[in-house]
Amino acid sequence: MIRKISLLFMCCAIVSFSVNAQNIEYEEYKLDNGLHVILHQDNSTPIVTVAVLYHVGSKNEPKGRSGFAHFFEHLMFEGSENIGRGEYFKIIQAAGGQLNANTSPDRTYYFQTLPSNRLELGLYMESERMLHAKIDSAGIATQKEVVKEEKRQGVDNQPYGTVLEKMLKNAYKGTNYEWSPIGSFDDIDAATDQDFVDFYETFYVPNNATLSIAGDIDIEEAKKLIKDYFGEIKSGTKDIPRPSITAPVLDGVVEETVFDNVQLPAVIQGYRMPPQGTDDYYALQMVTQLLSGGQSSRFQKILVDEKRMALGFQVIPLGLEDGGLFINFALPNQGYEVSDLAKEMDVIVEQIKEELVPEREFKKLQNQIENNFISGYGSVQSIAESLANYHVYFGDTELINSEIERYRKVTREDLMRVAKKYFAPENKVVLTYRPKSEQEKPGDTKINKEGGNN
Repeated sequence: MIRKISLLFMCCAIVSFSVNAQNIEYEEYKLDNGLHVILHQDNSTPIVTVAVLYHVGSKNEPKGRSGFAHFFEHLMFEGSENIGRGEYFKIIQAAGGQLNANTSPDRTYYFQTLPSNRLELGLYMESERMLHAKIDSAGIATQKEVVKEEKRQGVDNQPYGTVLEKMLKNAYKGTNYEWSPIGSFDDIDAATDQDFVDFYETFYVPNNATLSIAGDIDIEEAKKLIKDYFGEIKSGTKDIPRPSITAPVLDGVVEETVFDNVQLPAVIQGYRMPPQGTDDYYALQMVTQLLSGGQSSRFQKILVDEKRMALGFQVIPLGLEDGGLFINFALPNQGYEVSDLAKEMDVIVEQIKEELVPEREFKKLQNQIENNFISGYGSVQSIAESLANYHVYFGDTELINSEIERYRKVTREDLMRVAKKYFAPENKVVLTYRPKSEQEKPGDTKINKEGGNN
């Protein structure tokens, strides 16, 4: 029995807020050029993660330039004035390290995990990226093809791969959350080399970045190296756009039918969420646990075990800096229509709105959250990322140790209240995915509000 569904949009850098039971000590400060630095020393294992979070995502892109932040995630591996084209991965891997990056609507994040005796190498590589990444015609042309192939494989030809794209478009139309990080080929192709240079000089600057280092380091030695490699980089001089996102008014439930390359139909319900870090955000995180946290969760017990209506499901609270989406995704079991499954999901959601969660079930939710905090940090890599996230998105790095208290303040009444407030028709988007083979069948030609097919 399938319990979880792997959705492509989970690659969108959803922040994890689990914390080790031990207090995570750190030191943070700022260089004169505006670079925020966070250091966590853990000498138990001879590895270190060097990470840089740039406060730029698809939300910061001007209209007509969608996909730029994600494009730069790739482009900034092209090399620099001192690192040859295509050498970035080879250098880190030859040193016994691993590296990667990801982009969300709100951020772009790079990290390298290395043997701790190669800390200086990690700092050098990230400083090169920040100081003078290679932004030229050859690299731009190469990465255009890379990104196009990624979109073809990961979105266009991936079952349900367009969920995030379509959900954002329907839920946040008219705002900078309307487009997903993958962006538009047309926008990328229409951009000039100077457009890319301007974007780099605006966002990939020390005063828009957080350097987070966790692992086997000596704090004072690390500070010296950071000053050597980052201290002379000049602050950016361009204004950094910070769009203010206000969710548009919806005229009731927004529905769209998508005919896609899928074998099984699916129903995806999305409710717009408040910004991450707000009181209601934490209550909705607990609702996620109520619906999908383990074998005794409500979706599991009712949709899968008792009524056998769902082949599988997933609940995803996609927290964003200025909003978000609470997404319920489910596949109907054989013999059930998508509409039947959607109605039953609505019944389960309505129950949360009308009845207090029983004390025993609520205690279980609290225990599950506590357990997540205890087991959450198994690597310096996850610690480095969370330190940066807490500083940038919440303005409070210390939440890495204290956030559990925000969950503990959530009451049963809060769960009912946020369910009523956010799981409302005027806040809801419903996507129905159907196999393309059904598209021309009688009765299936009623598509979406915009009159287009996928």
